[in-house]
This record gives sequence, C-alpha cells and structure tokens, in this order.
Amino acid sequence: MVDRKANEAGAASLDVLVAGAGYVGLTAAVSLKQARPSLAVAIVDAAPAGVWQKDGRASAIAAAASRMLEQLGVWDEIAPEAQAITEMIITDSRAADPVRPVFLTFDGEVAPGEPFAHMVANRVLNGALRRRAEKLGIDIIEGMAVSAFDTNGAGITVHLADGAALKARLLIAADGVNSKLRDMAGIKTVKWEYGQSGIVCTVAHERPHNGRAEEHFLPAGPFATLPLKPDKDGTNRSSIVWVERAQDAKTLVEGDEFAFEHELEQRFGLKLGEIRVADKPRAWPLGLTLARAFVAPRIALAGDAAHGIHPIAGQGLNLGFKDVAALAEVVVEADRLGQDIGALDVLERYQQWRRFDTLQMGITTDVLNRLFSNDIGPLRAARDIGLGLVERMPKLKDFFIRQASGLSGDTPRLLKGEAI
Repeated sequence: MVDRKANEAGAASLDVLVAGAGYVGLTAAVSLKQARPSLAVAIVDAAPAGVWQKDGRASAIAAAASRMLEQLGVWDEIAPEAQAITEMIITDSRAADPVRPVFLTFDGEVAPGEPFAHMVANRVLNGALRRRAEKLGIDIIEGMAVSAFDTNGAGITVHLADGAALKARLLIAADGVNSKLRDMAGIKTVKWEYGQSGIVCTVAHERPHNGRAEEHFLPAGPFATLPLKPDKDGTNRSSIVWVERAQDAKTLVEGDEFAFEHELEQRFGLKLGEIRVADKPRAWPLGLTLARAFVAPRIALAGDAAHGIHPIAGQGLNLGFKDVAALAEVVVEADRLGQDIGALDVLERYQQWRRFDTLQMGITTDVLNRLFSNDIGPLRAARDIGLGLVERMPKLKDFFIRQASGLSGDTPRLLKGEAI
C-alpha cells in the first residue's frame, strides 16, 4: 500500500507510477507487475472513485488485444460478456437513399474459431483489469490529480493535489488525449479539429444482429453499428458510433428525442425490426492529436496521451494496447538486464517502436475521413471502384483483416499471447 501521507522529504518510493486508471493505465500496471513482481507499481487517477462504473460505452477489442488480455489473466472474466464480430460490411451512400449497396464484406476470423474483434462494455473491461490489479497488489489512488513533478538523475518526484508526494523511477502518462502530464513535460503536439463530433449510444432492436457489424459511409461521416451481447432480459442490442458535423451533432443530442430517433432510424434502417434508443446519447468532438515525442526524462506517454485519432477505422483503443505491450516489453527487458527503467535511452527504444506505426495510423484515418466524409461525385465514384476492387481480391482482404486484428507488423509479445 502506498503511503501518501509521506511528505516530500520522505516521499513514498515506487518503481513505476501510472497516471490514469483507464484501460491503458490499468493494462500497463498489470503487465509490468505480472512480469516483474518485484517492481513496486501504483496508479493515480484524477477521476472520482466509481465513475468508471457509469460508463455506458462499449469498445472493439481486436484479436491481438484479446490475446494480451488472456495472457494477463483477465480474458476469462471478460469473455462471457464479449460479443464476437463475425462479419463486417461496408456501404457508401446517402442517408436518404432507399437502398445501400454493399461494396465490401469481411469474414470475422483471423484464425479458425478466433474472431478478428469482440465488442466489450467499457465497465466490464475496466472492472476485470481493476480486479486483476488488486490481486497483484497494485494500489489505485482515485480522485487525485497530479499537480506537478520534478525530475532528477535518479528518479522523478510526483506531487499530488492533496500535497502528498510519490517518488518513482518511471512515470507513465496515460491520462487521455488532453493529457496534463504531457503538457507538464513540455511535449508539443500536432493537432487539428475535423469539425465533426462522434455520437455514441446503445440501440435495442427486435431481431438479432448475428454478430454482424456495419459501417455506412455517409456525406457527414461514417455511421457504424457494432453488435453487443443481449442484456440480462435478452434484449438484442447494438452500439452506435455516428459521426456528424459538430453543430448538427450538438442539435441532435441536446434536442427532441423524437427527432433524434427519426434521424437514427433513417441511418440504422429497419432490417433488425423496431428500434429504440436504450441510453442517453452523448457526443464528443473529433480531431487528430499526435505527440511530437512519446518520451521525456523519466516519462513515457501511452494511449490517447500519445495519440488521438479519428474513429473511422475503430483502432484508437487497440493502438493504446500496442503502446502498453511495447512499453512493458522494453521496461521488463531493461529491468532484467539491470538497467535503469526510466533512463531516456531505455524509453527511446519504446518511442522508436511505436512512433512510426502511430503516425501511419493517424495519417491513414485522416485520409480515410477526408476521402469518405463528403458528397463529391468524382471522389464517390473513385472510392466505390476502390472498395469494389478490394472485394474481389481475397489476399488484400486478408491483409486488411490482419491489420484490423492488430496482428501485423512488429507485434509485441503480449499481443501474440506470449509472456514477457
């Protein structure tokens, strides 16, 4: 248990302090502690205690991330609540079009019996990781922000909002796309807004989805329906990620419920029978944020603190898992070799591993959004021809499935389901 009452002179000493108790921070702490039980690891989180239990959203967990969670001892708890995505279809049309031709389809397996992704409720994922952290003896300090930190040659002293101080050899910043720690470290970002917002809600529907996910490219932005497990009453459900122009999204979310459901039905359709909104829709602004550096002396950025991308490819969460897997592998190897885990030369190995992949995904999602979120005739014709060509090339489709599953490129061992 971390002694937070220690003053600065006698600050509690840790090996690793993680700032942020979302999936990235929790997974980072669990990965390190499981691989190196001798490491003293703790988490500090600015969010009030229990707020994570109110998160009604769901996330797509790629196959590689599922393998990682299995290796970390949490997937068996998550699996009964996880909905496999067994098929993916892509259309390109307008909201008012009576027929939406399917241009591209993907089967949902990367290997026999292994779906390329699952949909998991955020609170299920967070809860399983928290219980694993507790079992490993990782202290989670909730409702407490980091107010400042000081680095020196031997470590970093982290000052908390209540005046307590913690010393560590390494600070992992997993505090989100608007990371305060990134700013404190003086790390600059490349950033721009898309003028779009993402609307998220859960939709109940009459007929089962059979594990099929759909992404409809519409002029204002993509509209994705993602299959969820039925609720406790057996109600069929899907998660919606609906990209709209920012002002239109604000009007829809804050306006009349009937108008929202009418617009939703236009996009969702009635293929699954009668639909209804099962929770309160929420919207958040969309943009691209890329940190110019992922590391600074004694500090490593991970997840959205390092990169925030457009949801058009559904890869934001899985990029965060890749960060954690790579960082944990680098830190564990350094610790085994007796090296300083917070030294800049050690952390730069992590940065070299992750920066190009992140930049590549950021550019890809940016280009896809600009290509598909419009109603320009020649562009529409070109992209539909491109989708049609991919549909007729099985090897290219397999390549895209591998990309979406997180199993391509220089994959860290945890994402292969291997111990570090």
